[in-house]
Amino acid sequence: MRLPRRPAGATVLALLLLCLALPLAAPAHAADGPTVKLSTTQAGTGGSVTAGGTGWRPNALLMLLVCGRATPARGVIGGTNSCANGDGRAVTTDAQGAFSKKLPVAEPPVPCPCVVHVATVTGTQATADAVLEVAGHPVAPLPAEPSGGRLAILSDTRLTGSSGLLTWFGAPPGRSLVFTIGNTGTSAIKDPVFQVGSAHGVFAPQWDDRQWQGTLAPGKKAQVKLPVELTAGAHGDYTVSLKYDGKVLAEQPWGVGRPWGVSLFWLLLCLVVPAALFRIGMAVVDRVRPRRPGGAHRTRGVRLPDLRLPLPRSRTGTGTGSEDPPPSTPTLPWFAPGSVPGGPAGRLSAPHTDSPTSPTTPTTKGPT
Repeated sequence: MRLPRRPAGATVLALLLLCLALPLAAPAHAADGPTVKLSTTQAGTGGSVTAGGTGWRPNALLMLLVCGRATPARGVIGGTNSCANGDGRAVTTDAQGAFSKKLPVAEPPVPCPCVVHVATVTGTQATADAVLEVAGHPVAPLPAEPSGGRLAILSDTRLTGSSGLLTWFGAPPGRSLVFTIGNTGTSAIKDPVFQVGSAHGVFAPQWDDRQWQGTLAPGKKAQVKLPVELTAGAHGDYTVSLKYDGKVLAEQPWGVGRPWGVSLFWLLLCLVVPAALFRIGMAVVDRVRPRRPGGAHRTRGVRLPDLRLPLPRSRTGTGTGSEDPPPSTPTLPWFAPGSVPGGPAGRLSAPHTDSPTSPTTPTTKGPT
């Protein structure tokens, strides 16, 4: 059985319709990297803008700040010290990596140009900026961008050093952040200033300036050691970040042990203080306790029984005299009273038996 042939024109028309339908059915590609857009690019202090973004990591925690001395091309010069940190807002992206959040407009501590700076709090570092004109806030030109020299991290960062005995009792733990840098530019870099920050949990890093003394020629590399110190009593999981020229170069985790010496101190304090208060209370009670009439002050202690031995009565005394009885002969425990050896009633020879069957010695009688 033959199938009926389709006309050539119908086949060509079907192919054209298919080619036109393919671009419509293709999914739209998202923009490369995270982005942020504002509902308005100009607002005054006390107002608010709505910031929305796409392309972020799903279920990521973001921090939104109004920052001065910044542009999307150069980033935030000076880090979060150039931002209105007290009026920032946090938001979590959805499963598609998008967010929308209303942000109050506040004056940053440095002059504009200003941006709304969005950055991840945990995980892989990602940032995006959108231009915002803060009405009434002063504007100043940005500092000159250094030309020629360019730093790059050539090795993994690591923390060196150890904690002493005082750290076990709550002293600030300290380490040294060690890494190798290289100059990939065309001019020398002299005394670069790095920023070292430490963050605990979901909190934003607290940045401190650390200057490295030295000159790095083009194409050269050097090892850098920067001190890192936490607050007293710090413990838990921390993240140490390194920033240069407004860009985060590296992050290093740091697990800090608990200062068990502080816990031991509080445990001993809870035992010693109640015992001392108890002793003080007992001393006060003994002092304010009323005394017995006619009696001396009674002291606490164990009263021993009277161990004096009674004196024997005199055999010749009448028992009514006032004179003391004469001293008696000491009595040993294995002799009865009155049978002391050597006395008149004592016997020094061995005892013998008077038997009726023993022979008798005749006695000679004299004349009668």
